[in-house]
Amino acid sequence: MSPPARRHVSYSGQMLDLVGRRGLGLLALVAIVLALGLIVRFGPALAFSAALAAPRLEGWLTWVSRAPVRESVFLPVEGRRLEADLYRPASGTPRGAIVLVHGLSRAGRRHVELMRLAQLLAREGEFVLVPQLDGLAAFRLSGDEVADIRASARYLAGVSHGPVAIAGFSFGAGPALLAAADLPGLPVAGSFGGYADLRNVIAYVTTGVFTFHGQRYQRRQEDYNRWKLLALLVGFVTSAPDRARLAAIADRKLADPSATTEDLEGGLGDEGRAVTALVLNRREEAVDALIERLSPTARAALAGLSPLSAVRRLSGRLLVAHGADDDSIPFTESLRLAEATQGRASIAVFRTFHHTGPEPLWHSLSARAADAWNLFRLADELLAH
Repeated sequence: MSPPARRHVSYSGQMLDLVGRRGLGLLALVAIVLALGLIVRFGPALAFSAALAAPRLEGWLTWVSRAPVRESVFLPVEGRRLEADLYRPASGTPRGAIVLVHGLSRAGRRHVELMRLAQLLAREGEFVLVPQLDGLAAFRLSGDEVADIRASARYLAGVSHGPVAIAGFSFGAGPALLAAADLPGLPVAGSFGGYADLRNVIAYVTTGVFTFHGQRYQRRQEDYNRWKLLALLVGFVTSAPDRARLAAIADRKLADPSATTEDLEGGLGDEGRAVTALVLNRREEAVDALIERLSPTARAALAGLSPLSAVRRLSGRLLVAHGADDDSIPFTESLRLAEATQGRASIAVFRTFHHTGPEPLWHSLSARAADAWNLFRLADELLAH
């Protein structure tokens, strides 16, 4: 029997085999490096947006970061003392700093969701300052908020020794943008559920109608929002007796929308009656005339606290987000803000926020996927400032 034939492998074949193995190894190494690079670059935004969207995931963060340190601080502002919460990153090199501005909320800076957001940002290496704006906590806008936010940004710049961003929520976004427009070099400003023009918000809350570029929308409004609007307008009333009566009406209705207020309404003067006529109006065509019946002081305040014209003066980018079904401020206000920056804004309109009514499963999944991407995209821009 003849011996089995030997396998003959040429020298060139061995070299090709060796080069092939080395090439695969090099390719795997490149893939690992790229993956690590992506994790380093996008990991913080991914972790932040995931925890923000799904609070149950926050527990995972305890494995990779330490809880931030929160302390109360006091800032001097035009002869007053402003109280704020400062969140300091517990470890690592701080990556940035941001002032968060709360909306109309009795809890103010200690609103549960705002505190959670501040803690998540601090875990990602941000210094976070959350001032207590007593006017907004009492459902009022006075204009003092703008000075308070400017002072907060300057204070935080001294603490963090770096650039500071400002982000406002709901009715706090207007003063936040006005303050941001006055601060040269501000890299990023954020408006989340905010407004461009308070006259449009009044029309929406009272009639349910909102428009953008000739497109008209209408949505059923909750009466509770009328009383929030009344509380907001109280600070613009110059007559002290009318201001006191309107504040009492707003407080009573906010506590119990079905409560009667005839005993308070009967004593109102002309200025107070003009305000209640506007708040109780339901006719779209009457809004402009009713606003014109307000005092010159009130009309000037509405214009002065509307940030639409101010966003053009922002030195950096504007991040804008809004829920499509927001029943306090229409999403078209955010579209106006983004448009006014002339290309310097990133905007997301979330479809699954304040969701009502059934949706087909495929539509719900596609909307949630789009919202998740938009949340990640905005989070990445915010953390990269």
